[in-house]
Amino acid sequence: MQHAIESIVDGYDRGLLTRRQLIGHLVAVAAAMSGTAVASQSGSSKSTFKATGLDHIALSVTDVARSRAFYEQHLGLTIMSDGGEQSCFLHCGNNFVALFRSKEPAMHHYCYAIDNYEPDTAVEKLKAVGLTVRRAQNRVYFDDPDGLEVQVAAAHAGSTTTAP
Repeated sequence: MQHAIESIVDGYDRGLLTRRQLIGHLVAVAAAMSGTAVASQSGSSKSTFKATGLDHIALSVTDVARSRAFYEQHLGLTIMSDGGEQSCFLHCGNNFVALFRSKEPAMHHYCYAIDNYEPDTAVEKLKAVGLTVRRAQNRVYFDDPDGLEVQVAAAHAGSTTTAP
């Protein structure tokens, strides 16, 4: 994991990543290392949701085929769904990594699994605490304080997560 962090920081130092991209990549690494989210410092029932784990990370990549090959070769990820030049979803244990074609490399979004997920209820809860919500079918997105896109989804108890 230290090598991944050093590689990300090196990319920033060489001007390959913006400050926002650097933060996004480091957040993704930290989230992957923890495997769970701490909803609040106190763990009180006042949190909007209770994250049970990291569901997936979605990356914007400049070449989907090249990135797919990289993750297959170096991390042993396997293909769940291949959208050709535009997208690819890769198994990562009970989670997945999504790759989306983009002009610039970046973290597209990351998703936490939450108990009792229901899209309409999630939207209501997020709006009630003053967050701007984006919804695409059954997917619910909102930004963290730095503008990084967060998604919430159903927790998948012991089963392999499926791509949206």
